[in-house]
Amino acid sequence: MQKLEQVYEGKAKKVFRTEDPEAYIVDYKDDATALNGLKKGTIRGKGVINNRITNHLMSLLEKGGVPTHLIRELSDRETLVKKVEIVPLEVIVRNIAAGSLAKRLGLEEGARMKRTVLEYCYKNDALGDPMVNEYHILAMDFCTREELDLIAKYALRINELLTAYLREVRIELIDFKLEFGRTGSGAIVLADEISPDTCRFWDSVTHEKLDKDRFRRDMGGEEDAYKEVLKRLLGE
Repeated sequence: MQKLEQVYEGKAKKVFRTEDPEAYIVDYKDDATALNGLKKGTIRGKGVINNRITNHLMSLLEKGGVPTHLIRELSDRETLVKKVEIVPLEVIVRNIAAGSLAKRLGLEEGARMKRTVLEYCYKNDALGDPMVNEYHILAMDFCTREELDLIAKYALRINELLTAYLREVRIELIDFKLEFGRTGSGAIVLADEISPDTCRFWDSVTHEKLDKDRFRRDMGGEEDAYKEVLKRLLGE
């Protein structure tokens, strides 16, 4: 499959057209951003790691009944995916209090909550991705009621599958961000990525952070943390 013109460049990926009008190539970058793009840097090898982890986890989710945009991995950094129209929502799944939720509600980071929390943010960099609720989403016509119900169902199923799988490699899934898209036929599928960029991964024994929080909080060791997640998931 050949790369044609670039149609999009985000903080972590570039997207290219192909000769198939229903398929795109995603090319993962080593660029790292945090705090809504205010902090910028590079995590060496991140693009390769995130590409491989994402494809590995999306393949797992497909087997568990969650449709994704994945077609096949093309190289260490490139993956062929279905062309989708992204629903302009970040879907955040939270199992344990951390990050903005802990700050917002005055919770101690690491506090276990009585149930999983689903949050939605409007994908808009200029506005800082503000939090929205179901009423906003339907009023602004970001998606239909049926689509939103399906997105919530998939998000909770993804949480169930990943939590159980990651537990086997001593990783605790604290929280994570998902994006969904519509295919040409209108089907809702998981898109974007699932990686240390978009998930909070903690070692289940030591609670060491194995994700982008190391970059976000100037902790250092982010390259080793990303490599550790790849090693645990793929044995590399």
